[in-house]
Amino acid sequence: MRIDVHAHYWTEEYLDLLVDLGKADAGAARGIGAGGGAELEARLRLMDRAGVQMQVLSACPQSPYGEDGTKATTAATLINDQYAALVERYPDRFRAFAALPMPHPEESIGELRRALDELDMTGVAMNTSVLGRALVEPDFEPVFAELNRRGAVLYLHPAGNSACTPLIGNYHLTWMVGAPVEDTISIMQLITHGIPARYPDIKIINSHLGGALPMLLQRADDQYRWEAPDTPEPPSVAARRMWYDTVGHGHVPALRCAIDSFGADRLLLGTDFPYENGDTFVRAVDYINDPQIDPGAARAILDQNASALLGIGQERTLP
Repeated sequence: MRIDVHAHYWTEEYLDLLVDLGKADAGAARGIGAGGGAELEARLRLMDRAGVQMQVLSACPQSPYGEDGTKATTAATLINDQYAALVERYPDRFRAFAALPMPHPEESIGELRRALDELDMTGVAMNTSVLGRALVEPDFEPVFAELNRRGAVLYLHPAGNSACTPLIGNYHLTWMVGAPVEDTISIMQLITHGIPARYPDIKIINSHLGGALPMLLQRADDQYRWEAPDTPEPPSVAARRMWYDTVGHGHVPALRCAIDSFGADRLLLGTDFPYENGDTFVRAVDYINDPQIDPGAARAILDQNASALLGIGQERTLP
């Protein structure tokens, strides 16, 4: 089954709550194709055109994060309820990753339990950092412990904060460069803090082919012993405990590098809708079938890996 694991969806009502939370860029997410009504119908037509049978929706990077725990929880509850209603309306087209009201661990665990137990959501989505804080900070350990206890899927997406550096943010590089840098930093933080080894039952999906990580794995293996000596295993081993979506803007050499670095079995179809829309959306799917990509690898990435990892649509592949 062809499942797109990197697709965004927000409503006006939800974005209003994010504005109230103080999220400065929430307004920019309006009217770009990720909403309901006519935008939803256009999305479904585009999915059909590209041969995408299902999308797993996520709120990232417009996550319900804020210092006010009550407001953050209200926003998370709203978007998760909206996702559940949309999935009920289109059970053959959509699933969703739950949003959590970070940086509030107790409230986040409560919403995680509600989303997975009551709303039957596919997993949890988080930004690669929480209001400028790394996911590996000790305050967030209870969230990882609960995800691990449940064997849950955790999808990670850049926050769009320019990796907290003005060298990116002040030079118009937030998404061109900053987003994959955020991916790279987050994954390496997970690795050096031993998250994949300590919480082996969490199924972690990283965005954008892992950022720059495919090109850095050997460098990390060569240098971690002196720079991050508490890292429990070689970075290349830890990296292959996780999964990565294929959002690479149609750049076949980047996809080839990720396949060579992680293995085709660790890659999942992603489109980054609505940021990749129209012909670009179709390209996000079609480039995986480029002649430079082994046909067996392409088939696994497009139609097998996500279905197996998420437990969706497998019954359709039975003889």
